Amino acid sequence: MDPASASSVAARARTENFPVASLLFPRSLRPHLRAIYGFARLVDILGDEYDGDRRSALDELETELDACYEREPTWEVMRELQPTIRECSLPREPFLRLIEANRIDQRVAEYATWADLEHYCVHSADPVGRLVLDVVGRTDDEAVALSDDVCTGLQLVNFLQDVPRDLALGRVYLPAEDRARFGVTALDRPSPELRLLLEFEASRAGGLLASGEQLARLLGGRLGRAVGLFARGGLAALEALERADWDIFNRRPRPSRARLALAAIR
Repeated sequence: MDPASASSVAARARTENFPVASLLFPRSLRPHLRAIYGFARLVDILGDEYDGDRRSALDELETELDACYEREPTWEVMRELQPTIRECSLPREPFLRLIEANRIDQRVAEYATWADLEHYCVHSADPVGRLVLDVVGRTDDEAVALSDDVCTGLQLVNFLQDVPRDLALGRVYLPAEDRARFGVTALDRPSPELRLLLEFEASRAGGLLASGEQLARLLGGRLGRAVGLFARGGLAALEALERADWDIFNRRPRPSRARLALAAIR
């Protein structure tokens, strides 16, 4: 990827909106969370939106990640990430899994089973939660398992919101076994069968997001409330889908700022 393109993509990743829930974290931790979020957005932009050779761009990103651990990176997003990696002793593996998720997107168009899709989420979603836990110093098995549930649930919510967008990218994140179960033959138009499928997947996502309450109690205090709000935001998004009568074609159903604020107050 040429330097100008790298600079442009990195600038986009840096200026994306920072998740509202992250503002509940102690001020001292927010720069680290911003750095991780910037990396996650950069990976997604390269994997979904970059106009050049995406596989090559992802390879270059991995080289930049290596530089964070071994020397000095050149991309601005990575230069901002390096101090966080060092101060929080972040492992390389979760970052590599995020990159691999976008490599998977370049070669896999759909998933046969829920187990297959869940394995994809192990790469595309769960690493972010694990990095956040590393930042706050909670890497015990129980916290990690609950975080994985929440992150997979959030990823599934995004899949439900973005069916038309993903289809335009040539991807389907609703498992083939579930589509067959409900008789769904088309994803580009509303149908009673698709509605039943969306409701089924929303129930699955809700069950995963329910782990957020337990994770919040486990972490306790301000950290627990901050982490718990991510799960609440996912549940609010599911409520928005239901209020929209599962219409994912005319607009992307999402919770209002007022509902997110109410979730934060609760």
